[in-house]
Amino acid sequence: MVTSQTTFPDIQTHWAKPFIEGLAKRGIVSGFPNGTFRPDRAMSRSEFAAILVKAFPKPTIRQYVQFIDVRPQFWAAEVIKKAYETGFLSGYPGNRFFPYANITRTEVLVSLVAGLKITTNYLNDARSALPKLYQDAEAIPVWAKDRIAIATDADIVVNYPHLNKLRPQDAATRADVAAFIYQTLFHQGKVPPVASEYIVRREKTVNVSHRREFRGVWVTTAWNYDWPSGRLLSVDEQKRELINILDTIAALKFNAIVLQIRPSGDAFYTSGLEPWSEWLTGTQGKPPEPFYDPLEFAIAEAHKRNLEFHAWFNLYRAKLSGERSPNVSPHIAITHPEYVYQYGSDLWMDPGAKVVQDLTYNVIIDVVRRYDIDGVHIDDYFYPYPKEGETFPDNKTYAAYQNSGGTLSLADWRRDNINQIIQRLYNGIHATKSYVKFGISPFGIYRPGQPPQIQGLDQYDTVYADPKKWLEQGWLDYLTPQLYWRIDQYAQSYPVLLNWWLDRNLKQRHIYPGNAIERLGPQELGGRGYTLEEFKQQIELTRKLAPQQALGNIFYSMRVFSQNRLNVVNYFQTEIYQDLALVPVMRWIDDIPPKQPVEVTPTNGKITWKPPTNTAIRAWTIYQLQGDIWKLDKILTPLTTTINVSPGTYAVATVDSLANESRGVVVDVD
Repeated sequence: MVTSQTTFPDIQTHWAKPFIEGLAKRGIVSGFPNGTFRPDRAMSRSEFAAILVKAFPKPTIRQYVQFIDVRPQFWAAEVIKKAYETGFLSGYPGNRFFPYANITRTEVLVSLVAGLKITTNYLNDARSALPKLYQDAEAIPVWAKDRIAIATDADIVVNYPHLNKLRPQDAATRADVAAFIYQTLFHQGKVPPVASEYIVRREKTVNVSHRREFRGVWVTTAWNYDWPSGRLLSVDEQKRELINILDTIAALKFNAIVLQIRPSGDAFYTSGLEPWSEWLTGTQGKPPEPFYDPLEFAIAEAHKRNLEFHAWFNLYRAKLSGERSPNVSPHIAITHPEYVYQYGSDLWMDPGAKVVQDLTYNVIIDVVRRYDIDGVHIDDYFYPYPKEGETFPDNKTYAAYQNSGGTLSLADWRRDNINQIIQRLYNGIHATKSYVKFGISPFGIYRPGQPPQIQGLDQYDTVYADPKKWLEQGWLDYLTPQLYWRIDQYAQSYPVLLNWWLDRNLKQRHIYPGNAIERLGPQELGGRGYTLEEFKQQIELTRKLAPQQALGNIFYSMRVFSQNRLNVVNYFQTEIYQDLALVPVMRWIDDIPPKQPVEVTPTNGKITWKPPTNTAIRAWTIYQLQGDIWKLDKILTPLTTTINVSPGTYAVATVDSLANESRGVVVDVD
């Protein structure tokens, strides 16, 4: 006879007490006539069969063949027969069962996995993890390795006294068997968890990924075009407008904002180098009242919505015709008027003057150093676009260059001035913060005839920009040629121009073509007759060229989305950006994955986790397993470390400042 009590005097301080008592309460294990359990006694194959049929009742799957060493009157004959018929245990050659032999720890684990047909989606990872988990992994028989890996992945293995020693050939004790069976029942969801430091838990991880795509929108501050809508708005109104813009961008599943913060030698942020912009407060040099830093505010709010923030600078424009207030110090027109010229209706800095070059460089590096921006973005204004009948008046600066021994022609000298600032900025930005990206959005046509069918402005010989050289030299991280024309516009065809730029991308930088969403709709709405279908096709063309590094788009400008012209918001949500996406990784800067999140735990319909130590985190990604595909479900801010989810299998990954993604830590949520 055996006792039917649920606790035993010889397990009160034993490591396996919670497992044994848990099974005893369910009538799966019993003690001996004297009331003891004898937890450290080795278990025979017959005793194991008796516990198996109690713990896991199953229908017959094969016909029993009488073992010659199991007599019909043997006490365990019936349970051995049942364990065989249900696929848990088999015999040995010669039709023997060896009922009195001790069962090994390996045999117990293999029996449970095979009999219950337990599987894992991560067998290769689980098998490769065995040497990391068990110091004695080499002692695992070859025939058992897959099932030991599966048992480990299912949290069935319990190792005492050393968590990292499996002891695969040791006889399994009654305590071992109780622990293994209890954990198997827990894996099936039939018993509550047990707190034990001896349960081997392999953190399950997978490589997660999705189609990366840069999805940006230009937000113009000059002329109060996109934001703020007027130069006399209150601070609260400015903030409210910007938040509405960011909410719209996030709802559209964009992942980047390109905000103009230096329209014309002025600043939308606290600067000791240039004055506050008139477009912000109505008067150049006047700070917001009550005071706030719009750039700091915009960055923080963008990051709350998992949007990259790219600070957009105009290099050399000094005053726009629409500005009404006078320039004030430290605007360059006041501090160095000798290098600021009237050209057309605007004022322009002289790109050939060292003081101008240094100021432009220092302004940008100052922002990189002091603000948490993700990118520096410069537009297509270098030397000014030509005005008929006017010559840019830099003759004195060029003469000084010649007098110092310079031999370049005027056009080559101007191009060299621009080349120098581009190369200097690229190096300086990355020397200041290696992860801050440098992007340029030049005019979409390089030169007429390149490629042969293309006609239009010659930026190489009018604004003295040589973006082909910058791309070939790798002096930028992304190029955004402004391809503001239709697909079927022969002399300026969108795909023809895009392919031409891609063919010159010798350093494999990212190409994010610029799209003129402002041309959407009829003229009375501010458009030029472009359709929503046109932009859908442009994006589809870009995506097809992703292997050639066409990895996204930037739209000019936000006004169209704010107006919801032709219901563009709904169209983008349903037809263009249906799924979330991180920006593409720039491997030439850094492609090292961050550390994965730790202590990822599913509890009561929630997943909680903790950040890894010493890791700069920009976001978390949550993937859900749908069939055999990991689908990106959510992108969360760094401060979020818990989330409610529906039942399913999920993976949680860390995303760093350059959008590198860790392996995903897998959890099952009931």
